Amino acid sequence: MPKPKSRRVGLLRSEVNEILRQAVAFCREMNFPLPPFAYWAPDRWKQAGHEYDEIRANRLGWDVTDFGKGDFLRIGLALFTIRNGNPAALGEKDKTYCEKLLIVGEHQVTPYHFHRSKMEDIICRAGGKLCVQVYNPKKDRSLDLRTPVTVTVDGRRFEVPAGTIVELHPGESITLPSYQYHQFWAEGGTSLTGEVSKVNDDEKDNFFLPELKIGRFPKIREDVDPLHLLCWEYPSA
Repeated sequence: MPKPKSRRVGLLRSEVNEILRQAVAFCREMNFPLPPFAYWAPDRWKQAGHEYDEIRANRLGWDVTDFGKGDFLRIGLALFTIRNGNPAALGEKDKTYCEKLLIVGEHQVTPYHFHRSKMEDIICRAGGKLCVQVYNPKKDRSLDLRTPVTVTVDGRRFEVPAGTIVELHPGESITLPSYQYHQFWAEGGTSLTGEVSKVNDDEKDNFFLPELKIGRFPKIREDVDPLHLLCWEYPSA
């Protein structure tokens, strides 16, 4: 993975470009093809008509975050949303599910958070093992350090002590219900990780541990042209 310099605010566009280059290369190495629009240059998006509005509206595509900490290698995540419904327009003909691909670097943490609405399966698909640490939340949204946590790993439901780290090897998965704190990272190399869930709403359904003061979407500091647009950067048709 690339090595952005630590800073207080945002990522350089050149850093984002390098993160995406390496993410694409890793997916190819793991033999995981992505949809065609994953490889589009920004100019191709200028030609895309209304037939691609589902991609725009539901934020499909690339997403890179340093969670507002300015240290992507230590606290960060690169991901690609393959499919998603629209939480603002759910009806009988709308998708009620989401699928993402997460590129989790070795010892790169996605910090403690839970979801009020979303239940998700996190799947270690290939590469390094994925370590998932779980807690229940207290009413004040702090970590409950005492109460056992109910987990489901590949259909096996059982209790573990608060703060247990569940290790997932390629092919293994864990189900994370709503209101369950979790953080995760990879060990033994970068992990190609899948996420299958209910509809994803990154604006309203991510609740990070309050004292972490997390920012979900980074400020991008433009120093070069974009290699690929991120999922919130698409131009209108």
